[in-house]
Amino acid sequence: MLEEEYEKSRRRVPPHLRRREAEHPFAYEIRPAVRTDMPYVREIYNYYVTNSVVTLDEKKWSHQQWLDKFDFLHKLALPFLVAVSPTGQILGYGLVAPWTGKSGYRYTVENSIYLGHAATGKGLGRALLEALIAACEELGIREMVAVISDRGAEASIALHNRLGFVEVGRMGRVGFKFGRSIGTIYLQKHLHSRKKRSLFGRRTR
Repeated sequence: MLEEEYEKSRRRVPPHLRRREAEHPFAYEIRPAVRTDMPYVREIYNYYVTNSVVTLDEKKWSHQQWLDKFDFLHKLALPFLVAVSPTGQILGYGLVAPWTGKSGYRYTVENSIYLGHAATGKGLGRALLEALIAACEELGIREMVAVISDRGAEASIALHNRLGFVEVGRMGRVGFKFGRSIGTIYLQKHLHSRKKRSLFGRRTR
């Protein structure tokens, strides 16, 4: 009996005869972030603030805080990327920031990558990190560092390891969130820079 015949007889259609919606492949475009993306970036980040120890922020970031961060990174011409679905939804973002504000660290950055809940486990994190690495090499950045929680971030550690990051140190119980102590793991990758560029407006030959 065909599905149409089951429908006419009002009998329950067996699973193997039920119509299935066509599954759309997971698709996205990675592009530079713009200021109007910040409400969506804020929403993604604040989910992790309130639900995980991936970030040790305990208070949600405001829209203005994200605008300020965007403007700061834009002024330094550092990569801030978003992954966008064909319908325009922001699926995740990745950025790098100066390792510290001291000029002696001008060739080193720290990366951050966050994905929307529906975009995890589909290779997007790797795509964003690869795009960040390529963009930083183009700018002349020499070292990229990741600071990752030692609890609940196993997937992030594995991703960085697959892309050539190596563990260079740990600090135990330096953080505290949700009533428990949390340590941090430091991973580092040497970049093959194509030119020498300074984060503080100085160039070297």
